[in-house]
Amino acid sequence: MIDFRLEQEYEALRKTVHDFAQTEVAPVIGGFYEREEFPYDLVAQMARMGLFGLPFPEEFGGMGGDYFALCLALEELARVDSSVAVTLEAGVSLGAMPIFRFGTREQRERWLPELCAGTMLGAFGLTEPGGGSDAGATRTTAKLDGGEWVINGSKAFITNSGTDITGLVTVTAVTGRKADGSKEISTIIVPSGTPGFTVAGKYSKVGWNASDTHELSFSDCRVPAVNLLGERGRGYAQFLSILDEGRVAIAALSVGLAQGCVDECVKYVGEREAFGHNIGSYQSIQFKIADMETRAHTARLAYYAAASKMLRGESFKKEASIAKLVSSNAAMDNARDATQIFGGYGFMNEFPVGRFYRDAKILEVGEGTSEIQRMLIARELGLR
Repeated sequence: MIDFRLEQEYEALRKTVHDFAQTEVAPVIGGFYEREEFPYDLVAQMARMGLFGLPFPEEFGGMGGDYFALCLALEELARVDSSVAVTLEAGVSLGAMPIFRFGTREQRERWLPELCAGTMLGAFGLTEPGGGSDAGATRTTAKLDGGEWVINGSKAFITNSGTDITGLVTVTAVTGRKADGSKEISTIIVPSGTPGFTVAGKYSKVGWNASDTHELSFSDCRVPAVNLLGERGRGYAQFLSILDEGRVAIAALSVGLAQGCVDECVKYVGEREAFGHNIGSYQSIQFKIADMETRAHTARLAYYAAASKMLRGESFKKEASIAKLVSSNAAMDNARDATQIFGGYGFMNEFPVGRFYRDAKILEVGEGTSEIQRMLIARELGLR
């Protein structure tokens, strides 16, 4: 029997985060967004709720939940604001998860308690200024000198990398050459404040304006050899697996934005009058909102399916890419339609749909572009 109802524990979490997003985030986030200010107070509240520890075991300070619980939280946050949602997503799936998946016992015990508590944020240093979708074109290098790695290079578009509570960035770097001459890429933990590690000024962005994003540079940056994360030469493979999980999380975030567009439009069309009637009474508006709800519903089923396979320990690469592709498209399409329904008000930043429109596009780019997702789906179908 197929049953798409959430189990009681999941539903309780969903409702708790929904209420927090509506009562605590919605009234204030517009101001943070316009000031391009990181919302430390909201992040602290999410930390006290245990959201940063959702998918981690209690022995490391986590909540003992799973990745689907994280996805439900992300969806509810993004129904109101994507900056807050991506701060949680990056802090968990990109900051803490690599250490949990690949770290030694000592690395886990050192870093995970604070990361799970949300009192520290971790960042994920993969993308480089000249890399983009070609993540394997890593130019950052790390060479062993005695008992230390010496790191040189730069990373771009790194979320949560420059806040006052950022504690580390995990970076991919070329640590040598394999027998076939290809790059040996490894992963290394670099604590914030390490000499030679510089965080550039924040980017001027189109969207996600209340989230933290920076370029990073490393100039003879030295960290202990024990900061190697996982097996030497397996860094690229490790991060690909992290990206598979992250795509499910971004799909959930995208569904939240898509559903938020529906929420705002349903409220607006019941209040806005034109030609003597509420505009919600016009069939053209009804059809547009019906299409928006259909997209959000379909995308939700896609990320539920991917998360289900992930939790069962089955291969979910194809499903993750499908979910990410469908959901990011739904977010972009719904944001465009919501802006059209709101008319001139949709172009004003004081209305949530203006933020949604600015935030939606990056969802078709981050964690692998839509084109990359299509490539991955085709490969999983055996097309080469």
